[in-house]
Amino acid sequence: MRTKTIRIGTRSSQLALWQANLVKQQLEENNVRCELVSIKSSGDLDLKKPIHKMSEIGVFTKALDQELLEDKIDLAVHSMKDVPTVLTSGLTQAAVLKRGEVLDILVFKGELDFNQPMTIATGSLRRQAQWLAHHPEHTVVNLRGNVQKRLDSLYANDNWQGAIFAKAGLERVNCLPDHYLELNWMIPAPAQGAIVVLAREKDQSILDLVHCFNHEETAFCASQERAFLRTLEGGCSAPIGALMSVEEDLASFRGGLFSLDGSKKVVIDVTIPLEQAHSLGEDIAEEVLNTGGEEIMQEIRSDLQQ
Repeated sequence: MRTKTIRIGTRSSQLALWQANLVKQQLEENNVRCELVSIKSSGDLDLKKPIHKMSEIGVFTKALDQELLEDKIDLAVHSMKDVPTVLTSGLTQAAVLKRGEVLDILVFKGELDFNQPMTIATGSLRRQAQWLAHHPEHTVVNLRGNVQKRLDSLYANDNWQGAIFAKAGLERVNCLPDHYLELNWMIPAPAQGAIVVLAREKDQSILDLVHCFNHEETAFCASQERAFLRTLEGGCSAPIGALMSVEEDLASFRGGLFSLDGSKKVVIDVTIPLEQAHSLGEDIAEEVLNTGGEEIMQEIRSDLQQ
């Protein structure tokens, strides 16, 4: 048993604590003593403003980054899709856990009739844009908060017919309702369903402890999805989706860029030999930009600045 207690930083939401406890459990199985340290992020403190209108980069991660840099915690656990594609200087990716469910789902109330006017809630521009691409006649409204708060808001608003969630998040905190629809056509956020552990890049002893539960396939696929996002310069808020999967010696990648109202899109699907996939995310992003994506990105930047 190590004498030092490893301090694991986490946001205080039910989902964040579940994820941090998963890391804690795996470390404790290796006879490592751990404790959780809850930290409030700016994204948790301001639940009214849409995420894309918050000026800070890494609204869910910056506070934990600072605690790491100041040696107040030893590890930070995040939903990987929340982490900026360029890490804070001095920090590094210590491990990526095996990926969970990647799908988005529509949690709904009553009978679904997509031919009637509907109001759908989500705080994600990616989900908004893809929903409007499929259902341009519908209305999409902003929804913020942790998983339970968003569910409560859905059921409390009589004018809302449904809200969009990541299935993995609802499953992990045992909140998956009976009435939901899997959105197989919706491209998930880059790294959706993956959990990442960050540490100080010079803290080799900590890195060695965590590396044993790094899942290489998940880490590789998520890195390519994040390279796609980074190359498009989309940050965490632009309507960009990406999903890579590996089956035997083949790598499949689906990436998409959408205008905010869903009226324009560039979506590319490819399957290539795995040995040729080392720069697949960046390559597909370049193809998106060269086939109409650059104009869409310019339009997005202009709209978000207003």
